[in-house]
Amino acid sequence: MARKSDTQTARNMVLSMLVVLLGAGFVYLFIPHDDSLDPVRPITYETELVTARRAAPYPVAAPVGLPDTWRATSVRYDARSDHGAAWHLGFMDPENEYAAVEQSDGDAARFVEKVTHGAERTERTQAVEGEEWTRYEGPKYDALVLEESGVTTVVTGTAPFDSLARLAAALETEKD
Repeated sequence: MARKSDTQTARNMVLSMLVVLLGAGFVYLFIPHDDSLDPVRPITYETELVTARRAAPYPVAAPVGLPDTWRATSVRYDARSDHGAAWHLGFMDPENEYAAVEQSDGDAARFVEKVTHGAERTERTQAVEGEEWTRYEGPKYDALVLEESGVTTVVTGTAPFDSLARLAAALETEKD
């Protein structure tokens, strides 16, 4: 036979759960939320770009003249990454595909492997603004890679090659 204190404890637990569930339901129903809103939060990156251009041992690339439909989503510069001095600038393209500019002065093969998530070098190249970029294809990201003396520049992401080429064509490396 159950003791009275045991049944009161169980009853109190059930009542507590009902109060919590009612509170959660209230919050869900009456706090505005719109699932149709774009979850991408655009950022500005001008300050980080100026800082990276002053600190990096190579000319840091960033796009100039991209339309507003390209939204910057992430930026960072790490002078002491596992791949040397590394610059990253991520975007969502007009079709909501991801594209990023990645640069490093470290070992090119290891860097490309990391930022492309294992994309494989192809025999194809793509001319962008008079330079031959090597195409990489992968299960997650594709990429255009330009290896120059002292720096490897990778334009990579889920975006199609025409979007990657557009981003690569907009890159400029002027010092501020």
